[in-house]
Amino acid sequence: MNILYILMTLAVVFILVFVGFYLWAVRGGQFDDLESPAHRILLDETDSTKDKDGK
Repeated sequence: MNILYILMTLAVVFILVFVGFYLWAVRGGQFDDLESPAHRILLDETDSTKDKDGK
């Protein structure tokens, strides 16, 4: 029966840690723009990807 108290405490601690990481990511702007990475593949390549000869 004592193991249940330990496991429940650990579960609550893990939940609080993961909620804290989630809120930190949301406040840091990690989920602000989910569309542009999907559209970036469709854009033309820039000049920085050309060879040194300009080909």
